Amino acid sequence: MPVDARRMLRKMRGGSQAHLMEASDGHHYVVKFQNNPQHRRILINEWLSATFLRFLGFSTPATAMVRIGGEFLENNPDVYMQLGTQRFLPNPGWHFGSRFPGDPGRMAIYDFLPDALLTKIENLNEFAGILAFDKWTGNADARQAIFFRAKLREPISRERERTAQPPLGFVAQMVDNGYVFEGPNWRLSGSAIQGLYFRPLVYRSVRGWVDFEPWLERIRHFPEEIVDQALKEIPAAWVEEDGEELERLLEKLLARRKRVPDLIEDCRKARTDPFPAWKRS
Repeated sequence: MPVDARRMLRKMRGGSQAHLMEASDGHHYVVKFQNNPQHRRILINEWLSATFLRFLGFSTPATAMVRIGGEFLENNPDVYMQLGTQRFLPNPGWHFGSRFPGDPGRMAIYDFLPDALLTKIENLNEFAGILAFDKWTGNADARQAIFFRAKLREPISRERERTAQPPLGFVAQMVDNGYVFEGPNWRLSGSAIQGLYFRPLVYRSVRGWVDFEPWLERIRHFPEEIVDQALKEIPAAWVEEDGEELERLLEKLLARRKRVPDLIEDCRKARTDPFPAWKRS
């Protein structure tokens, strides 16, 4: 759903120089601008990835097109990007927003957890699945994730059903997908080591192909209509003259669906095998 930027909260780390903003729907978004230093194609990559990840069943933020106008820029002078000594403003128009998972003033978000907590996150198994996605889409960046406490769904006995509060635990969200398709290069990499999360601990329990399901099977049979739908939602200002190249890229992506097991196998055979518990036949 499209929303309007209402208030700037803070700048975020990273090469795209994203900003955290409050929007007209009451939610907060990490906003990447059309004219960000990494290229406008990054926004297309983010939009497509978000659509694909939701269909595949990964934990990932909701997204929105965030509109920024001249009046907003006048009232929020800290909204700008910088290259060297040169400052420049976002172009008025539509930008990519990734929803913050709560109220930034109340909710703690982490991009690092100690080992003892990392191995206990509720959806740890998604790190194997997201590797299949990153291999499919040629993610040239290391896998990015954030962690926060959330209410967990857990069976409750009938005696406690009315009074018990759901337990709290850490969950992961898969974020920052701007460098799928090798970022602005729009190529599908075959690198064995790209796309891995920087903490090998998340792969410690992977013992075989079953640990990549159901995501691997969903990628194999990923519907072309989901790709078409996501493509139609992208603003023309993000695409400009790149429409034909984008269509060729997505055709290659669909043709690559059945290659994902081979790409994971290449990862296993790399200099450092990320899956030490894999059962050898």
